[in-house]
Amino acid sequence: MNAPFNPAKLAHRDPFVAYVCDETTAEALRPIAIELGWAPEKVHKGGLRNAVQSLSVSASPQILFVDLSESGDPLNDINALAEVCEPGTVVIAAGQVNDVRLYRDLVVSGIQDYLLKPLSPDMLREAFTHAQTILNAPKAADIGTERPHCSTAIIGARGGVGASTIATSVAWLLSEKGKRTTALLDLDVHFGTGALALDLEPGRGLTDAIENPSRIDGLFIERAMVRSSDTLSVLSAEAPINSPVMTDGSAFYQLQEEMRSAFECTVVDLPRGMLVQHPHLIADIQIAVLVTELTLAAARDTIRILSWLKSNAPQTQVFVLANRVHAGQLEISRKDFEGSTERKIDFLVPFDQKVASQAAKLGKPMSEAGKGSKTVVPINDLVTQLMASSDAASEDTPAKAGATKSGGSLISKFDFKTMLSKKPKK
Repeated sequence: MNAPFNPAKLAHRDPFVAYVCDETTAEALRPIAIELGWAPEKVHKGGLRNAVQSLSVSASPQILFVDLSESGDPLNDINALAEVCEPGTVVIAAGQVNDVRLYRDLVVSGIQDYLLKPLSPDMLREAFTHAQTILNAPKAADIGTERPHCSTAIIGARGGVGASTIATSVAWLLSEKGKRTTALLDLDVHFGTGALALDLEPGRGLTDAIENPSRIDGLFIERAMVRSSDTLSVLSAEAPINSPVMTDGSAFYQLQEEMRSAFECTVVDLPRGMLVQHPHLIADIQIAVLVTELTLAAARDTIRILSWLKSNAPQTQVFVLANRVHAGQLEISRKDFEGSTERKIDFLVPFDQKVASQAAKLGKPMSEAGKGSKTVVPINDLVTQLMASSDAASEDTPAKAGATKSGGSLISKFDFKTMLSKKPKK
């Protein structure tokens, strides 16, 4: 909500206050308030009108519940409430009107949720639990001018190469090792694993942003992102797979803009299909990490994506990371891969099933679960290079990515005669 900010009142905020229209609603709220450790006497009568009058002369609570049952014009009344509610207050409304358009308009106006009466205990618990999650979300950090923003996109050359695993580990290391406030933006709206890898609930922030791009601002970022630690926050989603995403990409671009203002580092887990659908998303990315594997198909797609980046994002520094490299027989050797792509592999991450399984079981990024493992060493080196490259860019001395050429047959770039003539040693 948007009343003038008054720091003096913050220390005196109540955790919860409710204004209801009838005793039935009050009786539904009081036991839940007690259950959550709140004072039941904070449930007042008078509905929205009493809420506006009371909050105009007192500090806003952290969580505010308002009953709209007696409101003739809920939208205008909510706007009146916004005038007296201070920033950071999470507002939950309840009413008897079952109208999807009203719900959407109320959410756009600034409330967190709209509950349909009669109220059930489970409904109230879920709404208040979600409100508490929002209150624990990260606050926008004041970024010092001496440290430039580091914006990195992690792109998988093919599905299954482990780009999301690398993205999560990179974000965690930037926040823990680099001590920089970091945002992880997972743009795989339906199947994103950014929150899952950190053992977090993804929340509804990303889908809300796509549906209402006009809502995206600093306060939205503060409320929508889920905090993993004091320095790492995540915006991810698990949208229903029967709901296609209809967007021109403006919401994704605006999210990146706001995150640059609120965090020192952003890590974008960028599905390769986004490059085709929304090429503008790479416009302000400083560094792109192309995650690949040592296979023929991955080599082909690495060539294509490197060529695309060279043409469409010449300002972006590119690193190539070969992930999940097995110690035994490879489909393509590193030398042959580099020869075909005409580009050196910057980082090679060996495959370690034990570390990967342990990370998944613990709900931790691989860089945290596998400390000391050979698998994590090159990821640490990558993060060190990311921070160094970002700092160098601030001095107008960006390192240049290796040149990439495309064209001709991929198959012709492999010397199969040499490859086939190599017999295994007995």
